[in-house]
Amino acid sequence: MNKENLLSGVEDTLYIPLVARIFASEKFPNYFYDEKALSLKPYIPTNLIEKNASEYFHMASVCRQDVIDKKIIKFLEENENCNVVFLGAGLETAYNRINNKKANFYQVDLPNVIEIRKRILGNAENERLISGDMFTLEWIKEIDTELPTMIAVSGVYQYFNKEKIVEMIKKMKSLLPKGELVFDATNTKGLKIANRYVKKTGNVNAQMYFSIDNVNEFVELTDTKLIDVQGFFARALKICSNAKFITKLFMYFSDKWNRTKVIHLKLN
Repeated sequence: MNKENLLSGVEDTLYIPLVARIFASEKFPNYFYDEKALSLKPYIPTNLIEKNASEYFHMASVCRQDVIDKKIIKFLEENENCNVVFLGAGLETAYNRINNKKANFYQVDLPNVIEIRKRILGNAENERLISGDMFTLEWIKEIDTELPTMIAVSGVYQYFNKEKIVEMIKKMKSLLPKGELVFDATNTKGLKIANRYVKKTGNVNAQMYFSIDNVNEFVELTDTKLIDVQGFFARALKICSNAKFITKLFMYFSDKWNRTKVIHLKLN
């Protein structure tokens, strides 16, 4: 595998969550282990990210995805014949961690990202890569909408404004009669902290805009049904005893103050 060819055109924003998964897999394998991410470690230019990242910010990325993974796994257990759609898929390796060969998996992202994903992560037999703007909802034409469908949006909505996201969810509601949506959000304070971190990694143009302070108000605004909302860190706090004290402190108060959360909605 040629390093230059594999990584040409890859932006730092795609690396941040991947580097976090490598970090957690090496330090907290009893909590989170991502074999696919680890296999890519030799090919990733991590200097800038690792220089400015803290253990807490690595864990925030990983714990978010761990919560979402568990929700997808539960959905798959309850719906053997179904769809799982990752919007803004980037270099997410949830497909490999979940390791389900029966459901239909879809990875949706912009054309240049899908090309990078295909080159780096490949394309499994029950996994389809779809190029396009996720907000146009053209990707829905590629799936069987009569099947139960779980849509996962991880670390993506923050980069768009609230009105655009609400409009998208309302449209998905009309097009996916058996749809569920799981996504992460921060509150206003958490968003400010996240923006400071991303700028430190060198991505000065990756401004984030979307936050949720009141989940029930958002549910009412989107005319959906709340299945569940939970913080990122409860399971990690129980398992990752070797985490730094400051990391555990940040994780505890992040959940306590609702700064980070995963929201699970039923669209209809």
